[in-house]
Amino acid sequence: MTPHVAAPDPEAGAAVKAADRAHVFHSWSAQGLIDPLAVAGAEGSYFWDYDGNRYLDFSSGLVYTNIGYQHPKVVAAIQEQAGKLATFAPAFAVDVRSEAARLIAERTPGDLDKIFFTNGGAEAVENAVRMARLHTGRSKVFSAYRSYHGATSTAINLTGDPRRWPSDTASAGVVHFWAPFLYRSPFYSTTEAEECARALQHLEDTIAFEGPATVAAIILETVPGTAGIMTPPPGYLAGVREICDKYGIVFILDEVMAGFGRTGKWFAAENFDVVPDLITFAKGVNSGYVPLGGVAINAEIAATFDKRPYPGGMTYSGHPLACAAAVATIQVMEDEKVVENAAHIGENVLGPGLRELAERHPSVGDVRGLGVFWALELVKDRETREPLVPYNAAGEAAAPMAALGATMKKNGLWPFINMNRVHPVPACNVSEAEVKEGLAALDIALSVTDEYTV
Repeated sequence: MTPHVAAPDPEAGAAVKAADRAHVFHSWSAQGLIDPLAVAGAEGSYFWDYDGNRYLDFSSGLVYTNIGYQHPKVVAAIQEQAGKLATFAPAFAVDVRSEAARLIAERTPGDLDKIFFTNGGAEAVENAVRMARLHTGRSKVFSAYRSYHGATSTAINLTGDPRRWPSDTASAGVVHFWAPFLYRSPFYSTTEAEECARALQHLEDTIAFEGPATVAAIILETVPGTAGIMTPPPGYLAGVREICDKYGIVFILDEVMAGFGRTGKWFAAENFDVVPDLITFAKGVNSGYVPLGGVAINAEIAATFDKRPYPGGMTYSGHPLACAAAVATIQVMEDEKVVENAAHIGENVLGPGLRELAERHPSVGDVRGLGVFWALELVKDRETREPLVPYNAAGEAAAPMAALGATMKKNGLWPFINMNRVHPVPACNVSEAEVKEGLAALDIALSVTDEYTV
């Protein structure tokens, strides 16, 4: 359904922009070099600015508006909860908090039936790692180089991408390793089976040299998000599970981005038939309408804190407004078959459409993903696989990707671009028509990147 866009009001937009530039300090940005778009409104898969330009959001915000913008049932639930009980301290039993926890626990794999609520994904990672360390009495935590786990102290040090570098005071015991990625294999593999076997051997070898008795946890994004949506090869996550069981290591899956329908399953772990010990979540749990995250905890780890106080908590843990949004979001996803739609779109519309674009555009080196969670890896040369822009490129070196983004926006498509990749990650309830609209705009934009190929 095409949303109604309010009449253009450039003067109001200019006022919003001026106030932003005067007072708002933006994330991950050189403050004097940015030019944020002033947003006038949003609905479903679209948002628009004060000049009347409408954009199909192929970024889902920051990959979190899994049911789109302004879903009326979730907005109504937040309004109703605000009228009933707008806030209450986390030490009390509150009906909406209990119901959100129950609904989440019903959908987690295995016996991950206890839910610790946080304000977002980074805090979920912080607390999952704390639980693992306390449960095992060990200090080291392993994470992959191609990963992102959040911007708080431990989470940013666990992160494997360049956003870690300025804050890399090395949270004690963080060890990075190479996870599988066949297209750019660090193991010189030629098949998925080779990549899986060699990656697992590398992980176990690293554990051996670090000392198995010192390792508390291994944390992996079930399907890495910002780092490139590299779907793990068959058997890899099950192999990590076996390694963790062998050495008494806690297995944490970070589903902050991949959870709640994004991969066509409630949790991405279901795609790989694996059950971790802890799952971190946020984003799609309530489509980001009110900040909420959490840790789903299995019975064994939960029992560690039956008589021993857990040393962690937040003032707003399980905030009633956030939990009301989660309850309503999960109900909407059930009633409107949003998870099933994400699976259908990925298998029958978005995946095939992206592969068809790759056949016609020489700048597309690789297409990968599932559900509504995809990446196009852009290259200068398909044979050598040289990235279209260098790793962590900025300024003039990143010009080809900047040109891609500008062309997409010009044609009404809002992109998610990172390094040499564009990530088509629309809402989980996106329609077939909207996906085809996005693919058409992406088709035009890829003609720009084709000009940079050899």
